[in-house]
Amino acid sequence: MIRRLLLVLCLLAMPIAAQTQEQPQGTIAVADSATQDAAIANRIRDILSELEGFDGVTVSVSSGIVTLRGTTVDTTTATRLNDLVGRVEGVVAIENNVTETTDVVARLNPAVERFQTRIVQGIALLPLAAVALAVFALVLVAGLLIARMSYPWDRIAPNAFIANIYRQIVRMVFFVSGLVIALDILGATALLGTILGAAGIVGLAIGFAVRDTVENFIASIMLSIRQPFRPNDTVEIEGDIGNVIRLTSRATILLSFDGNHIRIPNATVFKSRIVNYSTHHERRFDFQIGVASDADLAAVTHIAENVVAGLDFVLSEPAPMTWIDRIGDGAVILTVTGWIDQRATSLVRAKGEALRLVKNAIEAEGIEVPDTTYRIQMIGGTPAAAMTQDVPRAANIAPVTPLPASEVEDTSKVALDRLVQAERSDDENPDLLTEDAPTE
Repeated sequence: MIRRLLLVLCLLAMPIAAQTQEQPQGTIAVADSATQDAAIANRIRDILSELEGFDGVTVSVSSGIVTLRGTTVDTTTATRLNDLVGRVEGVVAIENNVTETTDVVARLNPAVERFQTRIVQGIALLPLAAVALAVFALVLVAGLLIARMSYPWDRIAPNAFIANIYRQIVRMVFFVSGLVIALDILGATALLGTILGAAGIVGLAIGFAVRDTVENFIASIMLSIRQPFRPNDTVEIEGDIGNVIRLTSRATILLSFDGNHIRIPNATVFKSRIVNYSTHHERRFDFQIGVASDADLAAVTHIAENVVAGLDFVLSEPAPMTWIDRIGDGAVILTVTGWIDQRATSLVRAKGEALRLVKNAIEAEGIEVPDTTYRIQMIGGTPAAAMTQDVPRAANIAPVTPLPASEVEDTSKVALDRLVQAERSDDENPDLLTEDAPTE
């Protein structure tokens, strides 16, 4: 049973194998001629003797059926036999039994011959290669000289960073142009497509690998073109507040009010919410103060506004404002605001001085400003009235003199400006920020 099954499988496989081989097509003659078989064999031997790689192939012909035996250097050479023999007139079928040789010497000889041929061709091309190399060098040097020129790159670029990008593009264009011309002289322009294709694939792979770096580089270009801040501006980026030292090709450097360097990647800066406190000279301060719930809130609001408006360092426009913000635990919370010129006045000092004077003025009118402590009333014990202190009245409060405007100047700003200027004077760390660049 097994033998029959194997026989059936072999019969089924035989037509498939025959179809995979290239066989001669056409009408088969009825007459059989030994003379014609000999002529076919001689013709095939003559053809193979003129071709390389078929020295080990033997040919025999019987009734128009050509049988090929022997070895060749590789499988491709053996496969070519079917096409060659099939074109000879009178061939009915081809039995190609040629195999690939395992002889090391036979396999190495063609490679050595090809290597020698290429050496000879290379020596013959040396003069032409020298000309192509000279042309490439001339084009590349011309590009480098043009890229090193200050004009027109510094004139058309908004800053040094963009000018350097222009120069890099010029160098790349001249390099590719010189390479194309050199390959054209050598007659190898097809090689350029292969090189550029490989470079494109490698560049794509590198782009995915350094995606964050590329994103940061593009963000640096955008920030240098449309600058959202100037040198020494006070900004807030991602919760970090400080004065801008410089914008580099990779990061934005801030100097915090504590004197620390804050380095923020430009990709983060470009995508973040940026608060620039130095864009306008006028800046508002605000604070909250609580008063007793039984106080005349209209009078308290009027007192607070008058006190803030009377300060020398507070601007008249925009005018100070006070409003009832909310009702807290045991107090009504008011919000008081005022505007200053931050070039001459410290925001924190102005806020502190205004808060001091408003609190004193409210208490001078006999209005309680509750503290945050809780009072405990003992039921059945000491009366609550004996445990609480009387609210100070106007007669018990000494008058308060407002500080002069010189006392609320921002003295720390001078020191911070000096630190920022010292940092910016470092020539080894170029800055992309310019005073005349467009801003957003």
